[in-house]
Amino acid sequence: MHTSAPKERGRPREFDTGLALDNAMTVFREKGFHAASVSELGQAMNLTAGSIYKAFTDKRTLFLNVFERYTSLRNAQLRQQIERVTTGRERIAEVLRFYLQSAHEIEGRRGCLVVAGTVELLTFDDEVAALVRQAITRNKAFLISLIEQGQLDGSVSAVIDAEAASTLMLYIVLGMRVAGKVENNHSASATLELALKILD
Repeated sequence: MHTSAPKERGRPREFDTGLALDNAMTVFREKGFHAASVSELGQAMNLTAGSIYKAFTDKRTLFLNVFERYTSLRNAQLRQQIERVTTGRERIAEVLRFYLQSAHEIEGRRGCLVVAGTVELLTFDDEVAALVRQAITRNKAFLISLIEQGQLDGSVSAVIDAEAASTLMLYIVLGMRVAGKVENNHSASATLELALKILD
């Protein structure tokens, strides 16, 4: 007697994890963690809710995976952009230009996951809070290193307090991303020049 082979049950759907996370990233950036429904995430990721839960356990774990990928990709893009210039001041200008560009039009309206995580999740999710603080601390340390490089190569004033200047620039960068959610910055060049005066 012929019997058919038993069907495999509970096997997770195969998919491109990187692409799925990128698509979920767009939803989280545009809507935030709480407003993004599993249904919307599934539609964007081309996955069923069941497949999402099998792969990521829950929406929070999916967000953490997306957050890690977001910061990794953004850091790689930023470092690639500053490699085209050499002095500390030029590299700081590229950092500011990078975030100004990120605050424009559709990219700006999608928003920044670090900013979103700060505003929405920092107060009640310890793990997300730690990730956000680590991201902000890395960004500040990176700015300090560029200011110090500029002081060594003479492109940044030697009397500038690198710690204080990096903090002010970080506030400017974060503010750019918040503003980008609601309006386009039509005076990007002037904004950049004013920010760089901190280094004089």
